[in-house]
Order: sequence, then structure tokens, then C-alpha cells
Amino acid sequence: MVSKTIACRLLDTKKIAYTLHEYEWDENNLDAKHVAHLVGMPYEQVFKTLVLKGDKTGIIMTCIPANSQLNMKALASISGNKKVEMVPVKDIQSLTGYIRGGVSPLGIKKRYPLYVDKSASAYDTISISAGKRGVQIFLSGTDLIQATEAKTGDLT
Repeated sequence: MVSKTIACRLLDTKKIAYTLHEYEWDENNLDAKHVAHLVGMPYEQVFKTLVLKGDKTGIIMTCIPANSQLNMKALASISGNKKVEMVPVKDIQSLTGYIRGGVSPLGIKKRYPLYVDKSASAYDTISISAGKRGVQIFLSGTDLIQATEAKTGDLT
């Protein structure tokens, strides 16, 4: 039995249904597509969490499907920035409290604006990191959006 993470406890307080799924993670293969294969879910239902910096807003986060590339211009537009860029990997833990390969959109140590690809709301079940490598949370896309108060848009 996997112990509950901060992300899980946040969902519990909001009374949002979810399940936890463990998998064997590999330091050399933290790619979301690989995670999708390991948890037995289609790529488009496994959402990776990315941390970026906007030129106007500062740090922002986004969740997009594993099989997609982030459209930086779309994210900049929806987030009120002229441009956005990925945060260096070395800065992720100090900003979020999570390490690469285990960044959850839930339970971040400081709350940043979150933008979720609109495709999430089409699925009864999506997968996101539980905030720990080797553990995924399965929940509905609309529940993720509600729990995080995320804005949605076409981000890929």
C-alpha cells in the first residue's frame, strides 16, 4: 500500500474521488509516454505537469497530454504573457517542492496559476503525478480542473 502524498491529502479534503497507481520508475526514463505505458493508460489521458516562467506573471504551471508538445505561444496568450519559457530543471524543486518526474499540479508549496489543456475535461479518468516518482493519481479531468481552480485552453 502506497502512502498518501500531499496531493492525495488535498483531494481528500476536497472530497474528490481518485485512485493511486504505483509503477516502477527509472531515473533514465521519466517521460510521460513511458509512464502511460507502465500504468496502462492511453497517452492522451496521462497529463504531464510543466513549470514555466512568464515574462509578465512569473512562475506558471501547465498540464498537457503525454503525447503532446506545449504550444508556448498559446500558453503565453492564455496566461497574459508575451512569452513563456521552461524553468531550468535545477529550479523545479525549490519552486514546487517536487522533483522532476514527480511534479504534481496539486499540493505545490506555493500556489502558481495552473493552465490545463482543455482535452482533460473530456475524460472520466486522467492520470497525473501524485507528487512522487512511481505514483500516479487517476481522477476525472473536471475534478482536476476544479481542485486546482485551473484555467483551460487549447495548449498543444
